[in-house]
Amino acid sequence: MRGMKPDDVYELTGVGDPRLHPDGGRVAYVVWTLDREDNDYCGSIWIAAADGSASPRRFTTGEKRDGSPRWSLDGRRLAFVGKRGESKCNQLYVIPAEGGEAQRLTELKEDASEPAWSPDGTRIAFSTRVPDAAYEEEDERRRSPRRITRLGYKLDNVGWTFDRAQHVFVVPTDGSGEPVQLTNGEFQNSAPAWSPDGSQIAFVSGREDDWDITLVTDIWVVPAEGGEPRRVTGADGMCDAPAWSPDGTRIAYRWLPEKEDFPRHTQIAVVDVASGEHTILTASVDRNCGPYPDIRETLWDGERIVFAIEDRGNVHLYDVPADGSGEPRLLVGGQLAVAGYDARGDTLVHVAATATTMRELFAGERQLTDVGRAFVEGRELVAPERFTAVSADGTEIDAWLVRPAGFALGTKVPVVLNIHGGPYSQYGTGFFDEFQVQAGAGYAVVYSNPRGSSSCGEAFARAIMGPVSGGPGWGTIDYEDVIAVVDTALERFDFLDAERTAVIGGSYGGYLTSWIVSHTNRFRTAVSERAVNHLLSAWGSSDYFWGFARHFGGWPWDDVRAYIDHSPATYANRIETPLLILHSEQDLRCDVEQAEHLFIALRVHRKPVELVRFPAESHELTRSGSPIHRVTRFEIVLDWFERHLRV
Repeated sequence: MRGMKPDDVYELTGVGDPRLHPDGGRVAYVVWTLDREDNDYCGSIWIAAADGSASPRRFTTGEKRDGSPRWSLDGRRLAFVGKRGESKCNQLYVIPAEGGEAQRLTELKEDASEPAWSPDGTRIAFSTRVPDAAYEEEDERRRSPRRITRLGYKLDNVGWTFDRAQHVFVVPTDGSGEPVQLTNGEFQNSAPAWSPDGSQIAFVSGREDDWDITLVTDIWVVPAEGGEPRRVTGADGMCDAPAWSPDGTRIAYRWLPEKEDFPRHTQIAVVDVASGEHTILTASVDRNCGPYPDIRETLWDGERIVFAIEDRGNVHLYDVPADGSGEPRLLVGGQLAVAGYDARGDTLVHVAATATTMRELFAGERQLTDVGRAFVEGRELVAPERFTAVSADGTEIDAWLVRPAGFALGTKVPVVLNIHGGPYSQYGTGFFDEFQVQAGAGYAVVYSNPRGSSSCGEAFARAIMGPVSGGPGWGTIDYEDVIAVVDTALERFDFLDAERTAVIGGSYGGYLTSWIVSHTNRFRTAVSERAVNHLLSAWGSSDYFWGFARHFGGWPWDDVRAYIDHSPATYANRIETPLLILHSEQDLRCDVEQAEHLFIALRVHRKPVELVRFPAESHELTRSGSPIHRVTRFEIVLDWFERHLRV
C-alpha cells in the first residue's frame, strides 16, 4: 500500500467542536472536508447519540461551511454559523433540534462568530467585525487613506483590524429584529458569555490607555440591554474564554500573566464577579493550559472546570475543582491530541487524533464517529517512534522518527529534520499531513520539541529567552538541541543515510532552518518557510513580532547588535547549502520581505537559492491555505528534495 501523496490533501477530513445537548443524550459536531472543484473547505453539522446507541446522522447540508453548533438551554433549537446562498460571510442561523428549515438571523458584512444563547432562548450574543464607512467605497483608488494611531492595526489571516474592530452584538432568535451592538469604540471585543440570569454578558477586551502596547486583556461585563462595561479582572495579564459559574457569582477563564516577558504558561483561573478576587487553579501542573490552536472556551460543569493542556507532544484533558480545593485530575490521556470536548454531569465527549488517525469523536473509550476510515485504510500511514536525545549540556529532548512508507530492512534512506514554529508551541502526537507526505515520498522524518517549546515545564519554554538582558537567545541551545536530535537518530537507527540529510521548518522553524545552514554545512539541502530571517526588520514589519521584545529581553534600541547577531541573514555569506525559500505574499506575521531579504543576500553572493512566493496566502498557508496551494507546496518541496537528496 502506498503512503500519503500531496494530492491526498483533498481527501482529508475530520471532526470538530462537539457540543452536548442539555440532556446529555446526544452531541452535535462538525465534519469538515475539502472541495477540490471549488478549491475550498466545507463543513456540515452532524448529531450522534452520546451512548453510541444510534448511527450519527447529518443534520445540516453544509453547502459551503456550517460550524459552531450551539444548543439552546432548553434543547429545542440549535444555532450555527454558515455561508449559504450568495452570502460571502458567515451568517447566524437557528434550526429546530429535530430538524427542519434553518432560519437566518443576520445579514452581516463580516463573519459572525462565537454564538452564545441567552438562558431564556430569546437572544443570541455573537461577535463580528464592523468595517469603517470607508469600506463602502469599493474602488480602493478612491477610498480614504487609513489614519493609524495604535499598534495591532493588522492581523495575519484577518487583515486590517484598526478600522474593522470586533464587537459584541445580540440578536433576537425569532427573527423579529436586527442585531444590536453592545460594545463600541476602537477596542477589539470577543468571547461573549451570558450570565445565568440573563442580565449580563461577559466578554474579553483590552481597554487600558496603552492596551495596544501592553497586550493586557480583561474580562468585562456589560448589561444585556446595553450600557457601560465594567471590568472584572485586574489588568494583570491576558484573559480569555470566560464562562460563568452556575450561580452567577464567578467567572472561569484562561489567564496568561503579563510580566513584560514571555513565554509563560497559560493558567485556568476563577474570578469573583463582585470583588474581583481571582484564584489560579492550575499552577501545580507546570504545563501550558492554553493549547494552540485554541480548542474551545473555558468549560464550567457543576463545580469543576474542564480544560486541556499540552504535555510532551500530547494534548490531554483535565478537570479541577472550581473552588481551588483540589489538584487537577487527568480525564483523557495517552499518546493522542485532544482537539475538542464537552461535558455535562457524567457525560464527557471529546475529539482526538493519533499520528495515524483522523480526528474522531469519542464518549469515554467509545468511538462515536469513523469519518476518517476511508483515508486511513486507503494508504499506509506510518506511526512515529518516540526517542530521547541528549543535548550538548545534558538536557533531554523529546523526539520522534517516522520511517518511510513501504520501508524495507537493509536499505539506506535519506533523512528530513522538521522544526516547528513558535517557538512556544509543540509538535504533537496527532495526525500531521507534513510528516506523512514526506514519509510517503520515501524519506525518514525526524522531529522534536527542543527548548523553547511549550511541551514541558515553563523553565524549559523560557530557556531560550534573551539575549538582550540575559539568556542565550534564539539560535543557541535550541540549535544544539535539534542537532543532537539528528545525531541521536543517526546513531540509533542504522538505516538512516547520514550523507543525505535535509532540514525544513516554518516561521520560527524557518528561522532555525536558516540559522542552521548559516552555521553548518552538514545538511545536503534545506527548505526555509515563512521564516524570520532578520530580527531587526521583522520587528518593524510584522503584525506582532514587535512584541517578541518581551522574549528577547529588550527593544532593538537597547541592543541593536544583539538583534543583528541573532539574525540568520547576517551570516548569509556563509551559506553553502542549497536553500529553497517559501513565503506567502499576504503573510502579515512574517512579512514577505523576510524571504526577499535572505534571497537577495544569497543571490548577490551567488549561492544556490530559489524563492517561491504564494499569492493570496497568509502565514497559515500550510494549515488553512487554499487546498490547491497546499498541494502545490507539497509538490514543490518534494521536487526540491528529489533534486538534492536522491543523487
